[in-house]
Amino acid sequence: MLAQACEQTRRVPADEPFLREAYVFGDLLEGADPIEAIEVAFVLNLPPEEVSWGSHPPGTAWLVDFLRLDKGGIAYWWRSHRDPVANHLIREPVRFWSPAGIEPGVLEALAERRFESAREQTAAVRRPPAQVEAELKTALDHLRSVHAAYWDRRWRREHRGLGRYPEHHLWEAVQGYLELLDEHAGRADHGERDEHAEHGERDERDGSDGRYERDGSGGSDKRDEG
Repeated sequence: MLAQACEQTRRVPADEPFLREAYVFGDLLEGADPIEAIEVAFVLNLPPEEVSWGSHPPGTAWLVDFLRLDKGGIAYWWRSHRDPVANHLIREPVRFWSPAGIEPGVLEALAERRFESAREQTAAVRRPPAQVEAELKTALDHLRSVHAAYWDRRWRREHRGLGRYPEHHLWEAVQGYLELLDEHAGRADHGERDEHAEHGERDERDGSDGRYERDGSGGSDKRDEG
């Protein structure tokens, strides 16, 4: 079980735990059956600039192997402990593990398909979702960093191993940035449409209640004095 594997990471000698929390979200909490993969977010003891969206931060290769995340059935994302867990993709995440231990109430609720109860178990630890603009900036900075170092021999040696190659890091940097860019653009378009709709409704109300009338010359509207 993934929760038990997370618990085993506490035995790894370290001044501070590398893995800080583990959350489940997505189709499982929506009651989908069957599901292609369990969606999980892992919170790491790393600063935001080292946990760009969609990337595999330094030090996570051993964690992937330790938690057997590469064996299939789990879709996972990394988050910095300084950032909110939730964002445009990770919605209403439910914590099932922390250094304090496994959350038995959450696992029991999930097993019994009491999904709202599972959400209530960790409602106190929720924070507002991360801002897309902030994550987009971090992703762009990361992409530029990878692009600048890509052909550096030392960088390539340091980013090769356990089945991963420099190409993986470049692809993930591009993919993460583009995903956030599309999300940002989509929200901007949606906001613009809402603004236009609001203006349209206002104009329609103003024209229908007699407050404005057209002057006979075809010029601009003027306020009805009578």
